[in-house]
Formats: sequence, C-alpha cells, structure tokens
Amino acid sequence: MPDHIDSPAELHLLDETLHCSGSWTVGHLAGLRSALRKLVLPAGTTLSVDGAGIAAMDSAGAWLLLELRKRTEAAGGTLEWQLLDASWQRLLEFVESVAGKTQAPLAERKPPSWLDRTAGIGENLIGFLSFIGETVIALLRTVLHPGRVRWTELLDDMFETGFKALPIVGLLSFLMGVVIAYQGAVQLKLYGANIYIADLVGHSMLRELAPLLTAILVCGRTGSAYTAKIGTMQVREEVDALQTMGIPPVDMLVLPKLLSLLIVLPLLTVYSDVMSIFGGMFMASTQLGIGYNAFISRLGEAISYTTFMIGLVKAPVFAAIIAVVGCYQGFRVSGSAESVGRHTTVSVVQSIFLVIIVDAMFSILFSILGV
Repeated sequence: MPDHIDSPAELHLLDETLHCSGSWTVGHLAGLRSALRKLVLPAGTTLSVDGAGIAAMDSAGAWLLLELRKRTEAAGGTLEWQLLDASWQRLLEFVESVAGKTQAPLAERKPPSWLDRTAGIGENLIGFLSFIGETVIALLRTVLHPGRVRWTELLDDMFETGFKALPIVGLLSFLMGVVIAYQGAVQLKLYGANIYIADLVGHSMLRELAPLLTAILVCGRTGSAYTAKIGTMQVREEVDALQTMGIPPVDMLVLPKLLSLLIVLPLLTVYSDVMSIFGGMFMASTQLGIGYNAFISRLGEAISYTTFMIGLVKAPVFAAIIAVVGCYQGFRVSGSAESVGRHTTVSVVQSIFLVIIVDAMFSILFSILGV
C-alpha cells in the first residue's frame, strides 16, 4: 500500500483499464465525482479497475466505485476489480450489502393484505387489554398500600393537567354556553318561551356537552402529552433502564398520571358546567332580556341534582380512557422521533373516538334506566 495516504485522488482510463490512485475519501469526493462524470465509458465491453494505486478509501470512495459499476452495467458492459487491496475489497462488499438492505425493501414493499391488517388490529387489541389489566393490578396494589403512591409526581401532574387547563376549558365552555343559548333564543322567541332558555342550557351543558367538551380538550392537551413524554423515554431507552433497576414502569409512569386525571377531570367538568352556565346567562340577558336572577331561579327549578350527577359520573370514566390510551401509545413508541409523532396522533384520535363511544353508551344506558 502506498505511504502517502492523503495524496489527491486521480483516475485515468487507458485501454479499457481505469487506473485509480490517491485517497478515495470524503475529502476528495467533489473532485472524484466531477472526474467520474466526465469519464466516457466504453459501451458493451469489460472495464477493469486497477486499484493498486489507491492509498486510502472510506465509504464515500467505495460508494463512488459502486456507482461506476452501475453506470458500466447500464451501458451494457461489465466491471472487474484488479490489484485491489483486500481491505478495500471488504469495504466495497460492506457498503454494497448496506445499500442492498436499505434499498431492496423499498422496491419489494407490497401493501399489507386484509389478513395482515386484521392480525395487526387483533394484536393491538390484545396488547391494549393486557396493558389495561396490568394497570388495574398496579392500581389495586396502590389502593392496598397507599405508601406506594408517588405524591410528588401526582401533585405535579395535577398542576399540569388541571390548573394549567383552566383558561382553555373555561373560555371554550363559556363560548359553548353562549352558542347554545343563542341558537335556542332564536327559536324560543318565536313561541314566547324565553324563560326556558335556562332549561335548554342547563340540560344540554350539564348533562352532555360540558363533560364531553372537557374530555375532548383533555384528550388533545393531556393525552398527547402523556404519549409524547413516555414515547420520548422509550426512544432514549429510559423505560428499559427503569426495568433494569427493578422499577415497574407502570407504577412509575402510569399510575401518577391516571390518579391525577381521575381527580382533576371531575373538577374540570364542574368548572366547565359553571362557565357554560355563565355563558348562557350572558346570552339570555343580551338576546332575551332575561336577568341573571330570573335565569338562576329558573335553572334551580329546571335542573335536578340527578342531571348534574349524570354529567359528573362520566368524568372519571373519560379520565381513565384518556390516561390509559395516552400511556399505552407512549409505550408502543419505538425507533425514532418520527414514531413519537405518529403514536401521539394515534393517541389523540383513539382517545376522542373512545370518549364519544362511551358517551353514547352512557346515553343509551340512562335512557334504558329512565334517568
């Protein structure tokens, strides 16, 4: 091998033999690429590459030689290596194998069949049910041994999930009350039933819309944060480190989030109820001329304790759905940051879908019970 390993790379074509010399490294990549582009290859013949003069080579230089072989074969010829050092030959084989692994699947990739998709859905469902079972067992252990609760993480998560969500929940709930009251006022004016605006706002918001709106907001704000946080820990292998130290990831990462959301979401629902009623009162006063005292008086007659509790009972169920789905999708992250974004999107979509489905099931159940 030549002693000058940083000499400029050169190539000369003579009698169907390409004589290569110098350093075929990334530092000389621009010059080599320009020289290869200007090279006129003989068509339909065998081109020999004499590598005796190559002083140094890295993956960039090996890649250029492989590209040269592709050009030769595309022109109907063949390319042979001559006097090539054994280490350069091994490097060429390695670069070629890596290129084959990265490029071949793209060409051979086929859309999954319906059977593969069904199997994937079934596997995902089984994994989700298994995760629910593991979470329930961990929750029961915590109930039996309250000392296992990580109060610092619990309180921090309550602050992030609950207190910081007050502005957005309050604003949207107020606006939703305004919208419901405005749409109702247009129709109630026609029949002179202005006072029943309190019934409309109270029943629609306290029983259905306030719990559902709050849950959907928490899905987008908190459920996605759970997935992103745990997913990032998965990418950094921090979850594996917890398992290595003997700390169950469910106890450390899932239970504080689940318990905090079980506490916070009912409180946010009550806050949403109050703000939506204020929105309805404001619009009733503006559009129908109904004073605040008259609105509150009618609301007390129209809305029973049962109506309020029906909306409040849904909140813990929605909280469990959001926390479990968000954490489960976080644990499914693998590979890279792109996987974090994908599973965060899946988490939000699945959470909102399940919340709406469960809300519909509650409506059917309460209808059957006559509540």
